[in-house]
Amino acid sequence: MSIGKSRWDDVGYVISSRYRVLVLKRLIEGPATPSLIASDSGSSITHVSRALQQLREQSHVTLLVSEERKKGRVYGITDEGRSVWETLDAKDLV
Repeated sequence: MSIGKSRWDDVGYVISSRYRVLVLKRLIEGPATPSLIASDSGSSITHVSRALQQLREQSHVTLLVSEERKKGRVYGITDEGRSVWETLDAKDLV
């Protein structure tokens, strides 16, 4: 299977930050809050929140609750994010 240039750009973007990798790795298992992701990955909530925002801007993750919600914000991985993760995993980049 050939992987397009834009997919490699997405892969490169994700692997350039260990926090983005950790967030996608956790979300591939299922939806989670930032605090749960931080706890599961042993990372600070600040790094996780920043990575979530960056991945959301790239359409790799999505907010599953209303934008107005400040507590209990649940995030999930998008089809695009899942595809990037599968490429990372298949090519042994994580």
